[in-house]
Amino acid sequence: MSESNNRDADAFMRHFKLLIAVCILVPGALFMAGAIYLDHRLASVEEGLEYSDPTEESADVAAGSAAGESPAVVPVHPARGQTVYVPAYSHVYHEKGDAHLLTVTLSARNTDPDRDLVVTHVAYHGTDGREIRSFLKQPIRLGPLASSDFLITREDTSGGSGANFLVKWVSAEPVSEPAFEAVMIDTRGGQGIAFVRPGIVVRETVRGVTVPPTGPPADAGG
Repeated sequence: MSESNNRDADAFMRHFKLLIAVCILVPGALFMAGAIYLDHRLASVEEGLEYSDPTEESADVAAGSAAGESPAVVPVHPARGQTVYVPAYSHVYHEKGDAHLLTVTLSARNTDPDRDLVVTHVAYHGTDGREIRSFLKQPIRLGPLASSDFLITREDTSGGSGANFLVKWVSAEPVSEPAFEAVMIDTRGGQGIAFVRPGIVVRETVRGVTVPPTGPPADAGG
């Protein structure tokens, strides 16, 4: 009788262990299948969002819209051209002064919903102020609310921690002030870092006269 009970107990334990294994393996397999499917979908989305160099595209450089097309609306902070300094960081320091490399994207955005502007100059400067790269072989037009991006890859360490962009733009008529921002990001090593720095206007053209943004032009007569 005792031997029969032992066999029954052994059979019960085998079935119980099998049931536990099924309860563990089936949800795990479903989870893995879902994760693989989700990763595949995300990879498909990312493939459609690869960086496209705007300097390789053809550009129509005529400034302004056709006569009579712009509505009689006064832009916010109207200007006809600016020189903009945009801080950028090819790397930042962490721990005991180790460099953390970053990918840098300069985003140029026309904020005016009705008028075009033309970006005439985009240059990347290093920590010492030296110009490293000029992005534009010819000016590019940004239509109303249009944007363009300029990329410094993570492996490009030429700029250093004090890198910057210098951007110049013009318009045939006053437009609302465009936005120029540097986006720094890195997601390697299991730790993500990302931040944004806006541009600073250092020269501005208003009514055909270029002046510093904080005051009138200096007296040329000395």
